[in-house]
Amino acid sequence: MATFLKKGKTVQEKQSADMNVQQAVADIIQDIEDRGDTAVRIFSEKFDHWSPENFRLSKDEIEAAINDLSDDVIQDIQFAQEQIGNFARHQRDAIQDIEVETRPGVVIGHKNIPVTSVGCYVPGGRYPMVASAHMSIVTAKVAGVDRVIACTPPANGEIPKATVAAMHMAGADEIYLLGGVQAMAAMGIGTETVDQVDMIVGPGNAFVAEAKRQLFGRVGIDLLAGPTETLVIADETADVEMVATDILGQAEHGPTSPGALITTSRTLAESLEGEISRQLQTLPTADVAEKAWRDNGVIIVVENEKEAVQEADTLAFEHVQVLANDLDYYLANLKNYGALFLGPETNVAYGDKVIGTNHTLPTKEAAKYTGGLWVGKFLKNCTYQQVTKEASVEIGKYAERLCELEGFMGHKRQASLRVERYENNS
Repeated sequence: MATFLKKGKTVQEKQSADMNVQQAVADIIQDIEDRGDTAVRIFSEKFDHWSPENFRLSKDEIEAAINDLSDDVIQDIQFAQEQIGNFARHQRDAIQDIEVETRPGVVIGHKNIPVTSVGCYVPGGRYPMVASAHMSIVTAKVAGVDRVIACTPPANGEIPKATVAAMHMAGADEIYLLGGVQAMAAMGIGTETVDQVDMIVGPGNAFVAEAKRQLFGRVGIDLLAGPTETLVIADETADVEMVATDILGQAEHGPTSPGALITTSRTLAESLEGEISRQLQTLPTADVAEKAWRDNGVIIVVENEKEAVQEADTLAFEHVQVLANDLDYYLANLKNYGALFLGPETNVAYGDKVIGTNHTLPTKEAAKYTGGLWVGKFLKNCTYQQVTKEASVEIGKYAERLCELEGFMGHKRQASLRVERYENNS
């Protein structure tokens, strides 16, 4: 039986904070719907102290930002985007259109059609999330999206040059220096100067995630990404320094970011708190990571690998790092996770920044029913059908009876018309 040596905040405690966010976001969205650009500007001034003549960056402004960066930065961004783009292209190649003749004269199929326009949010705030530009914009472009716009907040009243460069290099058609709920609402609803998109994607803070939730239905979304989650599954072969490093490396995202250890080694479990305390003494982001671990950290001791998998699938965390001897067992048996990192040679930071897999992933147990952002999220699987007259008669007779069984007499007439028209003329 699993033993909890440490537990984080309860679901009820987390829900109470969520209620305050919901109302604040609803008010902002309604105001932007009512007043458009005027409201967008008011909220940008209020939250970001930013009110330029035009929120959309000009070609000259984009070029100036790129030219101000070192060659090394440009090359690093290019390398990361090559990896994300390469994996996305392999994913796209795996998604095939099909057309089959299921019965004589009955041809049905599906096409994977790209979404026409997408708005990508690239967070700023505590950290400039340059990598989020790669993850959303590059992937959307590989999927074949015609119009990709991107929003990111200003950085202390200035253009975040590396983020803007990444957006441009990724292929964004329009770039807006606009953050938070006002950015999501401008893209999702549309204003006098921002044309509405069909889908909004990308990570963000609790307010951005809530904006996506409230805008869903008017536009599509990728998923509701909450605070970053990281789980380490470890056995006696793992060392405590690496376990602590991998948990704290994600805890620095924010004070509400959960970190967890599931281990078959009680020795490892009991030594983790001390090692985390030691590393926090020198970690530059300890003010955030310490609170995240204190409030949301979890340590679970299990009897064996099977129980480790059961507990991990119950948590359904966004990132799962496996530091154990039998990696193949976990790859074969884990079911609920956003992204899996197998062995000590890899880690979540690789996935977050550069290796090629996408870092916009399911949180808050959403991994039980969805994966993360990928090229397929930007494709609509649309079916079609075409039949011969002879096949229409055969299918129509079945349809007549089945429609009548359900009481849909108008439906039945659709079928009957074809049977009457084609039965003697086929």
